[in-house]
Amino acid sequence: MPVVEEVCTITAKGQTTVPKAIRQALGVGYGGRIAFRVEDGSVTIRALVADDEEADPALTPFLSLLAADLAARPSDAVRAITPALAARLEALEGEIGKVDPDDAIEGEVTL
Repeated sequence: MPVVEEVCTITAKGQTTVPKAIRQALGVGYGGRIAFRVEDGSVTIRALVADDEEADPALTPFLSLLAADLAARPSDAVRAITPALAARLEALEGEIGKVDPDDAIEGEVTL
């Protein structure tokens, strides 16, 4: 891993923003978690990774995409759905019926 050094400022409340270059180097995006370790007068930061069974490799990039879109277009990025669309979604839900996420999946599954 290449050496990356960035300087940031600590606020009066003891808060700071992790610089973009550091977040990128750690592979941490919106909602990600990091751990700080102080040892012999130095601080190291590492990304915390969820257990492999719980990790979703698409979630962090997707949330980052949403955050960037909302920041770029705050006034038109989020709109209420129309009553017609809500009615159509409810009708589709009724056609599908109840789904139990714990049911076994039939057929071949490739992940």
